[in-house]
Amino acid sequence: MKTIIVSLSLILFSFAMQEIQAQNDSIPTNKKDSLIIKSEFFEKQQQKIIDEEKTLLKLDLEGIAYRLDKNIITSDQANILKENAAKKRALNIENRIAILNNQLALDERNGEHVDYLAIFDNGKIIDLNMNTDKPRSYDKRTTSDLVLAAGFNNVISDENSLDNSDFKIGGSRFFEIGWAWKTRVFQNTNWMRLKYGVSFQFNGLKPTDNRYFVENGDLTQLEEFEYDLDKSKFRTDNLVFPLHFEFGPSKKTEGADYFRYSTKSQFKIGVGGYAGFNIGDRQKLKYKVEGDKKKDKLKGDYNTNEFVYGLSSYVSLGGTALYVKYDLNPLFKDPNIEMRNISFGLRFDID
Repeated sequence: MKTIIVSLSLILFSFAMQEIQAQNDSIPTNKKDSLIIKSEFFEKQQQKIIDEEKTLLKLDLEGIAYRLDKNIITSDQANILKENAAKKRALNIENRIAILNNQLALDERNGEHVDYLAIFDNGKIIDLNMNTDKPRSYDKRTTSDLVLAAGFNNVISDENSLDNSDFKIGGSRFFEIGWAWKTRVFQNTNWMRLKYGVSFQFNGLKPTDNRYFVENGDLTQLEEFEYDLDKSKFRTDNLVFPLHFEFGPSKKTEGADYFRYSTKSQFKIGVGGYAGFNIGDRQKLKYKVEGDKKKDKLKGDYNTNEFVYGLSSYVSLGGTALYVKYDLNPLFKDPNIEMRNISFGLRFDID
């Protein structure tokens, strides 16, 4: 029985090798070199097809042998079934490899590269992640990137300057994360770009002198806490839509079928602003009562303005920038003191 299986497997393998050669010969010579370079994945799949069909042939033959041993079929019937099984698996290899090579030829003709291909034992090719490398566009005027920013935050008002702030300079911080798109403004030059997107801004304030914010009707005021505070932090969370005009030189790269402008490692300055909405206010207090640690997380509207807007600017060399933003809207509604957030820090445009 093993001898028959080995013999039929060798026949099957011979048929497969002939088919592979025939398929390869059908590819024009001037394309062969590039296909050899770019079709390692397909060659592995061809071998996978052969291995799968050999395994399935072995299962077919074992099933035939079982029925023969149980006298379900005669010896002559068994020989016919074995021959048919070998032909079936050889044809399966031929058809599946033809599909594989046709897909390769199609992708090469369309200038596409296949990154992933799933092949199942029924001979079908399932496109799960095909053609992720689209044909390169001649001119790509819009790009996008992740934006991260962090640094110090404080407030400015008629009664509260940075030199005499009610909030800790080093302890009050901000963080921003968002996504930005950058579009070249003019057709034939890249000296000015429009940068726009969406960001989450988190502005934190740490009051001085053991104080925290208390909401009394329409008023939100700093008051002294009854216990010694280990931490007092007030935070506003905003969803904003920044818009900047970005200026600076860029490097132009040209190819046979495309051109690109790059601002990588170039000086850039952005001037603009943002507008959006306040989406949450919270306060965190940490203190001890008779030696026991306490932590309060207080949420409320604290009479903060729901609509936020301001000015922002950045100056960078490469992907790291000095960043400043200033809220034009007061932090709290009337009749509260007009406090406006101001932030300084670093901005990272991960493009």
